[in-house]
Amino acid sequence: MTELATPETQPAAAIPPLAQARVVGPYAQTAIDTAAERGLSPARLAVTLGLPAESLAPATDNLPVERYIRLLEVAAEACGDPLFGLHVGERTRLSTFAVYGLVLCSCRSFRAATEQTRRFEGLAHDLGRSRIEEHGAIAHYVWESPWLTTLPSRHLPESVMAGILSFANWLAHTRVPVIDVAFAHAAPDPALIPAYEQFFGAPVRFDAPQNCARFPAEILDWPVPNADTSLFPVLARHAEQLLAAREREARQPEIINAVREKIVALLAHDSARLGDVADALGSTPRTLQRKLAEAGTSYQTVLDATRRELAEQYLREPGMTMTEVAFLLGYREQSSFNHAFRDWYGMTPAAWRERARSGS
Repeated sequence: MTELATPETQPAAAIPPLAQARVVGPYAQTAIDTAAERGLSPARLAVTLGLPAESLAPATDNLPVERYIRLLEVAAEACGDPLFGLHVGERTRLSTFAVYGLVLCSCRSFRAATEQTRRFEGLAHDLGRSRIEEHGAIAHYVWESPWLTTLPSRHLPESVMAGILSFANWLAHTRVPVIDVAFAHAAPDPALIPAYEQFFGAPVRFDAPQNCARFPAEILDWPVPNADTSLFPVLARHAEQLLAAREREARQPEIINAVREKIVALLAHDSARLGDVADALGSTPRTLQRKLAEAGTSYQTVLDATRRELAEQYLREPGMTMTEVAFLLGYREQSSFNHAFRDWYGMTPAAWRERARSGS
């Protein structure tokens, strides 16, 4: 038996339950743009999905995973495009992957990029997760989704596999050689197979045990051309913060996430009081307080936690003054911010910033 090795050292981002699983706007936008190219406007697509006509133009909000998968199927049928998934993948660009795409561009090698994909894929979507396996001179890119049993879709795995190859080609500045590609779903019309093999540049089979692309393992040690590795620590730290926030949201009741989102939007306008947030959520202060109590928290607790998280984020930005940080957190006076920060951390914001810079 061939010895199995894996280059991955990063922990994979967990996939939340279906109710919390989502696709970020930039990732969904690639599919929306593909449909628009084929004559299906974002407005028509939105209405077909039961959404307001303007909600997908552009797709700035996250889409639930279930809705995104349906979007792929609806668009493919409405456009009369049996290769819609491949065409979505073909359009994949740096912007498709949002923040974590920038992290990949700062990696020294493709091996490092695969490790960061494993870590930060959840910043783009909760559709599934990638992993790399090495079998001697052959590497396997494997993509698994927990949703395809209950939400069957041919276009989802095809769009993901095609998208990964398109992005890898862009990152490498050349076509990445592929040995073969396998999909777990049933084969489409045999007349379409040549189009698959032309796109991947390799034999493609279906009804396989898993979605997998095999390629020479030496590619993992290719350098990423023009990578600015000096940016990696900053970008990776930002991605870690976003991932931690995302994982926290997946664990928390929806009402807490909704309140936090409104607080973030209103803080810099000095209007993040309970009544303001309740109005923004179409509720009353009393009802909002009751719902938060049922979720085991209070408005003040959520406000303080949000301010603390944002304070850490802002204080790590070297160009941001203490006055600017205080303003963005909704404090009219810097002294009020300093007092609150001492209560949180037992030190001044300036001392915390210096400690963060020194890494101590």
